[in-house]
Amino acid sequence: MSDKDYYKVLGIDKSASQPEIKKAFRKLAQKHHPDKGTGDATKFKEINEAYQILSDSKKREMYDQYGSAFEQAQSRGGFEGFQNFGDWATYADAMKGQSSGASFNGSGFEGLGDIFDSLFNSSRTQERGSRQARDIQIEIAIDFKEAAFGVAKKIKLDKNIKCEECNGQGVASGSKLVTCSNCSGKGQTVSARQTFFGVFQTTGICEQCRGQGQIPEKKCAKCDGHGKLKGSSDVNLKIPAGIDNGQIIRFPQQGDFGGQGVASSDLYIKVLIRDHPLFRRKGYDVYSEETINISQATLGDKIDVQTLDKEVKLKIPAGTHSGQEFILRKRGIPYLSTRTSNKRGDQIVKITIKIPKHLTGKQKKILKELKQQGL
Repeated sequence: MSDKDYYKVLGIDKSASQPEIKKAFRKLAQKHHPDKGTGDATKFKEINEAYQILSDSKKREMYDQYGSAFEQAQSRGGFEGFQNFGDWATYADAMKGQSSGASFNGSGFEGLGDIFDSLFNSSRTQERGSRQARDIQIEIAIDFKEAAFGVAKKIKLDKNIKCEECNGQGVASGSKLVTCSNCSGKGQTVSARQTFFGVFQTTGICEQCRGQGQIPEKKCAKCDGHGKLKGSSDVNLKIPAGIDNGQIIRFPQQGDFGGQGVASSDLYIKVLIRDHPLFRRKGYDVYSEETINISQATLGDKIDVQTLDKEVKLKIPAGTHSGQEFILRKRGIPYLSTRTSNKRGDQIVKITIKIPKHLTGKQKKILKELKQQGL
């Protein structure tokens, strides 16, 4: 059972006004939307869940009173807080998705989410759930420079694929689609259910034809009429330049093939970036280190520095001290946004001065002379 603090999820105070709630939601939704390079499908879902509760005055009032867990509502007075069916339905709607597999202590009911769905879900909500295949989420590891400049990858993905025998229709060769007898071609069925509130009539997608109103006269023998099979498929991925570690990319309709009447799902790729021996990243800037000797630090010099693109010259001014940093402009990571594709971060080079452990007699003599001169 969830114990989320929806106010913390949106980064607002409990006294926040509706305009403030809306503003916070828009800002976070824009940042974490799965379609964006900075997207995070899980975080986006959490943000949306919080907004759905706090933007509705009735749901917000119940949430403020009972918290995010249904058991907490029961422990604070059971159902006395729900004065009518409208309040109960509103709270039930607020609790959807928060009670997976949970038990209702002392009542004998289990899986509150399923019960609420069957009582209060509209046919539109049920249709959406049955007409889209389950999204696929995987991780992929790429090199540091591949993340910086983008890369094309081809992966083999185990998933549901289209049945070539029936071209995804589920109909045997020489057969045809006929009117579904279970729903008389309507694609929906109506059922009545007795509950402790009375009899409720619900409309749902026909399970036999999956809302299509038609079924195969004779099923395809290869896929048993589903139009899809377990298999594998090559998927071409384009990883954009500037992607950061842990970011998620959405590839529409590259997930499971849905089959007859069901839309193919999306593929979500979480990008993991391997460490680089020379560079480390912070935002769009790249950090590296270079070691110079005492004479270079004292007198100044030009040294070769490796960047993401190529080797460049860095001027070391006289009197450079250990730990000093120099900036190589526009030698960092390209910005992810396509609108600023020519914009890049910088490379920050940290200088370390190497102190020799073993000196020749001549070197020692020179240093002693310099010491006597106060250098």
